[in-house]
Amino acid sequence: MRSRAIAAATAILSVATFVTGLLSLDRQIEGPFAVTKASASMPSSSFPADKEIAKILAERIDIRRESVGIVVGTIGPHGRSIVAHGKFGANDPRKVDGNTVYEIGSITKGFTGLLLADMVASGEVGLDDPLAKYMPEGVTMPERAGKSITLADLATHHSSLPSLPDDLEPPDTLNPYAAYTTEQLYRFLSRYQLPRDIGADFEYSNTGFGLLGHALARRAGVDYETLVTQRITNPLGMSSTAITLSPELAGRMATGHNGDLQPVPNWDLPAIAGAGALRSSANDLLNLLAMAVSTEKSPLSDAVAAASVKRKPVNDGTQVGLAWMITESSSGDIVWHSGGTGGFVSFFGFHPASRTGVVVLSNSDADVNDIGMHLLNRDIPLSEPKPKPVEAVIDPKLLDGYVGRYQLAPKMVFDITRDGDKLFAQLTDQPRFRLFPEGGHRFFYKDVEAAITFTQADASPSPSLTLHQFGEHISAPRVTD
Repeated sequence: MRSRAIAAATAILSVATFVTGLLSLDRQIEGPFAVTKASASMPSSSFPADKEIAKILAERIDIRRESVGIVVGTIGPHGRSIVAHGKFGANDPRKVDGNTVYEIGSITKGFTGLLLADMVASGEVGLDDPLAKYMPEGVTMPERAGKSITLADLATHHSSLPSLPDDLEPPDTLNPYAAYTTEQLYRFLSRYQLPRDIGADFEYSNTGFGLLGHALARRAGVDYETLVTQRITNPLGMSSTAITLSPELAGRMATGHNGDLQPVPNWDLPAIAGAGALRSSANDLLNLLAMAVSTEKSPLSDAVAAASVKRKPVNDGTQVGLAWMITESSSGDIVWHSGGTGGFVSFFGFHPASRTGVVVLSNSDADVNDIGMHLLNRDIPLSEPKPKPVEAVIDPKLLDGYVGRYQLAPKMVFDITRDGDKLFAQLTDQPRFRLFPEGGHRFFYKDVEAAITFTQADASPSPSLTLHQFGEHISAPRVTD
């Protein structure tokens, strides 16, 4: 459980909502993939009535105040349905609907996995091809024990690459990936030392998927967005799915919001687009689901089947295919991925046995995975509301005792700093986030669902801290230099 919680912290803190997970490109995704295993009873394969789904959304928006606008799309033998509640933004009263555009974060990884499967089927690349084969001359790829990172290693999060490059130092934490360039990524790869054998363990890696998308685009001779357009969105009629928004799409783009439902900027991921850069609508994603659950053959049917094959373990009950997570449930496997950026979260999943699928899009950073999983299998419960912490007033002099470095794991250190009367935390390879005082030496994040408690000492400084996230409590002792 400790290692899973640490992996969760890496994926989520890295992306402010990525699992699951960044970019959080996930919420993720989830530790980024925490999913409750369902009971043994067999649920009905039909969805709840639209009015029941509408009640769920109304509770999240009007009562819990967890989002501003949520859209749910369902598809199955009964046909398609869109249920929406809320508005485009705190300052935009337009009602959201099936054509509203959202950032989908790490669901982009699912598109990258499909591209890989399709290009393998056409003989353009091989799963066991080394990543180095598709990198420019002069760019050195990290190796270990005589083994090279393959495309399959990247697609299953077994490359041993970190969640994010360790030289990511965003000048703007509200858009943390915008300034990071492909040249910086190449320099990072040329000097990075892999901490474990390739293929040994699952470690959710936005770096890896950014590289996979980049490699596939280089092989095809186009940029990543063009490759997605040519191979997936154009064939499936997904005209509202893009990275670069036309004026018409920008006009349908919802505003993202943080945990306090304050508007936040959109994210840009030029160097690692394949990890989380896409925007889309519920109607567009239903087109992708329609192909995934159909019994009829389509140009991408084989790619979906290949991407949905269980290839490597993630945790108890979940394995990873080519990007897609496959989780056991009482009614059979559920294939899914979640996504999250600074102001959006999303879920995309389908249940092959009943040929049903669900997409959930929200313009805030509160998790919606439970809604998607519950609609696919009602034995999986909806989450209970969580009380929101209230910011307390403390003596700024106390902050000096918290400042320092704390060892969370062998290669993960919290760097706690202060700026005036504000306290900040930065985990290794992650952006810096502000900590807000809750009282009793406890601080909470507004960017992610996590908190930190410093150990009280008879005299400063604090000897350790405890990270609270996903029900886990992980101690990190102060590092003595």
